[in-house]
Amino acid sequence: MTPTENQMERCIDSCLACYRRCVQTAMGYCLEEGEMHVQPTHFRLMMGCAELCRTAAHMMLVRVENHKFVCGACAVICEDCARSCEGLDGMADCARMCKECAEQCDQMAA
Repeated sequence: MTPTENQMERCIDSCLACYRRCVQTAMGYCLEEGEMHVQPTHFRLMMGCAELCRTAAHMMLVRVENHKFVCGACAVICEDCARSCEGLDGMADCARMCKECAEQCDQMAA
């Protein structure tokens, strides 16, 4: 099944919102909180999630035919990032955005 234009637009918006939230949270909140918020595995995951979200949005915006493969990877990384964020105080909004993006990207990858 080919995604509709509206589904793709929602996914692009979700990817860009997740990119923004991950970068802002990592660079603002996590760096200031320190301790587990800057633990390398968590922090690297947030940065990877942000970059993959940005890349997925770009692939859809420029209409790369096989964007579904990038969207599939993005869904997996967003789920991982959401789980990592859920385990830390003050990260509920970031976790929520990652879950929403994962759902949208999963639909694009189908």
